[in-house]
Amino acid sequence: MMTRKHFVTLFFAHTVSICSGGLVLLSLRKNSIAQDKKTLSNKKAADYEPAYIRLHRSGELRKRADALWSMMSSCRLCPRECGVNRLRGERGFCGASSQLYISSFTPHFGEERPLVGSGGSGTIFMTHCGLRCMFCINWDIAHEGNGSRATIEQFAEMMIALQRRGCPNINIVTPTHYSAHVLKALDSAARRGLRIPLVYNTHGWERLEVLRLLDGVIDIYLPDFKYADSNMAAQYSSGARSYPDITRQALLEMHRQAGAAIPAANGLMYRGLMIRHLVMPNNVSGTREVLRWIAQHLPRNTYVNIMSQYQPAYRAGEFPAIARRITREEYEDAIRWAREFGLTNLDIQGMP
Repeated sequence: MMTRKHFVTLFFAHTVSICSGGLVLLSLRKNSIAQDKKTLSNKKAADYEPAYIRLHRSGELRKRADALWSMMSSCRLCPRECGVNRLRGERGFCGASSQLYISSFTPHFGEERPLVGSGGSGTIFMTHCGLRCMFCINWDIAHEGNGSRATIEQFAEMMIALQRRGCPNINIVTPTHYSAHVLKALDSAARRGLRIPLVYNTHGWERLEVLRLLDGVIDIYLPDFKYADSNMAAQYSSGARSYPDITRQALLEMHRQAGAAIPAANGLMYRGLMIRHLVMPNNVSGTREVLRWIAQHLPRNTYVNIMSQYQPAYRAGEFPAIARRITREEYEDAIRWAREFGLTNLDIQGMP
């Protein structure tokens, strides 16, 4: 799988121009990829309706957005619950205020194959992040917040633009601290004709209170499960000691909402839980325990992407245990454990 930073470098100029005046859309074409969520293997593409459309029609989507927005007054959108008043311009631990900043939006051909199709996953990269990992490959976006200011209506127009371009889904990367903005923009985009699935591409560390407000909104959950051990999470993700316990609860809730992710007859994913696990050197991520937990607490056909592309980015060089790439043996161990535990829906990569 191509890294996000590499992909954005290669394709960003072909899709969007970011300048002091805002975000400028280039030539786009109409998307026709969709499929019915109940019987995806049998229905025609035109029959598919994403989960959020019903909530938009009833007005519930706007109410959910307002509820999330109000959480920013003493922010508790992520598990850090730092309590700053983002609505008054204060910045949370994540680095974000209530003002939206977006790094880029583009068709992404480096995501999981069932999300890419022929048009590329319609990826929108949000700035800032509440997890703040020491090995973050997108540190300039997640830590430094490099991006351009955008309004809710511009955010919605990005979604529509990606649909017109032929993307089979809208893929919001690092959405947690901007979840209110996501729902507000989604409500506007749905009014304008957005009809493709929404992918919630998250680090996995999500509060149940927030996830329950997303019930019926998100079609595809795409969370990481980074660590099995709280000490590793605390050391390498800025004190996030609660990561393993909270992420396990979050995964169960995501599965309750969306179910197992099974591609449709055309190979595309329209609904379900897709888990990513990045194998790290020296068992920092606790791969064996992560895979064991998934096999014991979720269906054996849960989609699990066992990722091999770890690289010692950002400040990883300061920590000897994560200052190198993984070995072939470390990755092969991960595959073997997954199969031993009975997991059957694996996305297995080659070594980079």
